[in-house]
Amino acid sequence: MPPQRQKLFSMRKMVLVALGVGALAVLACKFYPVGKQDNVIFIISPYRYGGTWVFDDPGAGLVREPFVAGIPQLIDKLVEDIPDADKGFRLLFSSKPFPGHTTKLIWRREQDGGNWYYSEEFDSEGWLCPALFKYFKKAPKKIYIKAERK
Repeated sequence: MPPQRQKLFSMRKMVLVALGVGALAVLACKFYPVGKQDNVIFIISPYRYGGTWVFDDPGAGLVREPFVAGIPQLIDKLVEDIPDADKGFRLLFSSKPFPGHTTKLIWRREQDGGNWYYSEEFDSEGWLCPALFKYFKKAPKKIYIKAERK
């Protein structure tokens, strides 16, 4: 085959391969959507502001998102052994157990667009606002958490 024709044939193969890869990527996104997943560990960095615990997550569109209704008291207990936690700490959370999680929140009920959770460890209940749905498709029955130094 002449070199010019061989080059054209080779380019056609590359285009077909690229189209095939693109088609596979589209199919993969259809069946395995990117975004909210229930089997990942999320990390936020709460800190004290305005008398309560808040956190920022620019990727989720949240700035100084406050914890309210029992959750600040639960966080106080969770971080009592973390020096300077009020300046910020790492909070890992997932709907699935993960190695090193220290606390489990158990879903109790829905109210006002948010959800109430109970901690057996601290014998306390708190309300997580609708920002929860920035991380989960639906309110998980359990949320596993771990607080640690930044």
